[in-house]
Amino acid sequence: MKTTIALTAAAALAAKVSAACWSQSLGYSCCTNASTPVVYSDNDGDWGVENGNWCGIPVPETCWAEKLGYSCCTSTSQVVYTDGDGNWGVENGNWCGITTGSTPGPSPSPNPDPTPDNTQYKISGNPFSGVEFYLNPYYVEEVENAIKQMTSSSLKAKAEKMKTYSNAIWLDNIKNMQSWLEPNLKGALSQHQSTGKDVLTVFVVYDLPGRDCHALASNGELLANDSDAQRYKTEYIDVIESHLKKYTAQPVVLIIEPDSLANMVTNIENTPACAESETYYYDGHAYLLKKFGVLDHVAMYLDIGHAFWLGWDDNREKATKVYKKVIDSGSPGKVRGFVDNVANYTPWEDPTLSRGPDTEWNPCPDEKRYLEAMYKDFTSAGIKSVYFVSDSSRNGHKTDRKHPGEWCNQTGVGIGARPQASPISGMSYLDAFYWIKPLGESDGTSDESAARFDGYCGHDTAMKPAPEAGQWFQKHFEQGLENANPPL
Repeated sequence: MKTTIALTAAAALAAKVSAACWSQSLGYSCCTNASTPVVYSDNDGDWGVENGNWCGIPVPETCWAEKLGYSCCTSTSQVVYTDGDGNWGVENGNWCGITTGSTPGPSPSPNPDPTPDNTQYKISGNPFSGVEFYLNPYYVEEVENAIKQMTSSSLKAKAEKMKTYSNAIWLDNIKNMQSWLEPNLKGALSQHQSTGKDVLTVFVVYDLPGRDCHALASNGELLANDSDAQRYKTEYIDVIESHLKKYTAQPVVLIIEPDSLANMVTNIENTPACAESETYYYDGHAYLLKKFGVLDHVAMYLDIGHAFWLGWDDNREKATKVYKKVIDSGSPGKVRGFVDNVANYTPWEDPTLSRGPDTEWNPCPDEKRYLEAMYKDFTSAGIKSVYFVSDSSRNGHKTDRKHPGEWCNQTGVGIGARPQASPISGMSYLDAFYWIKPLGESDGTSDESAARFDGYCGHDTAMKPAPEAGQWFQKHFEQGLENANPPL
């Protein structure tokens, strides 16, 4: 093995390449990465050794992304999108420029630095139809990190496919809303400008005062009091409105406050925290409906829980009154419809179940029958726009839960139907299957000593050990991939 390198005059005079692999023009390969130890340096550059052969250590490129207002990637070389400026990756949920060569990945999320225009998109009919679905860069990064923990090539291949599907972006506190709303609106606009196609982005509005009053794992940052209710309006809803008014060229779907109104139907009398939140839930909904419901490029869906929450006849009757009251209170704002099964596991169809003792006489033991019933109830009540989006992110495989009301990190989980517009023939009122709760993000911690521990997360069929709500749960993610139906 040589300890020095004597380059010939001809080689020394060869044209040097300013890109990473400068040593190829000298007859040597480039080292596989810039962190290869330097063994020797000369006027051409730094040299290393790999597999007993000399290689040129790549010269890091300047951070070209900085001139566009973005940092360069420091821990990823996974290309999520490529445009005329270069290759783009994602770190910490933000776009970054990749300064070393890499093979483009699944695309199509963009360089999010477009020039806003004054084009006004107007939703007419099903907002999920005839559009591309925007990829959530934060989730792409979560999946990339999950893949690094896997050893099975089969499982890795399934996870790679997950990066190609769209899911909702949760604005679950004021800070996350400020960090994630505008960058992703920019991303959708840039994707539109680079592809010429309309790009739909789905956000979850989720920060009511006294949020999730009947649960512990997912309580929010704002309390059920007048001061925090004002913060909800001015620091959260008003800011969302200002960004939506700025980015009008692309369609946006808003999933409105999961679990909130369903709690108003069933838990006012038995849960003091829900009774304390009642005024703020109704007032918050009326406020946001008036703000968002008049925007032509925005469609809203109010959450209606799931089949084993409001499916019984008496609960549906109460629900009809609650939802009509809320919709009327938001006039002139309009809603497109309703969303079911958010973050839940109830199958779309389960022919093994029927109304009887095993289902506590629930006439709607799966989501399909639940939506069929709710469609009839809501239209009969005079609600004008009755369309549904069903969360299919985790209901492809029947879980092990002993009671269909169990909701926390259920074992036996499987990814469900892929995001798709108008997926069921004969159900014109079903706008889409869509992934609203991202598979792999925990429902709640199983640590009984934790302040946010909820008893449901300690049940026999809840996977353990589980992290806090919203944190990554690798084991749950992997089981969801294995049990995917249809298979990945």
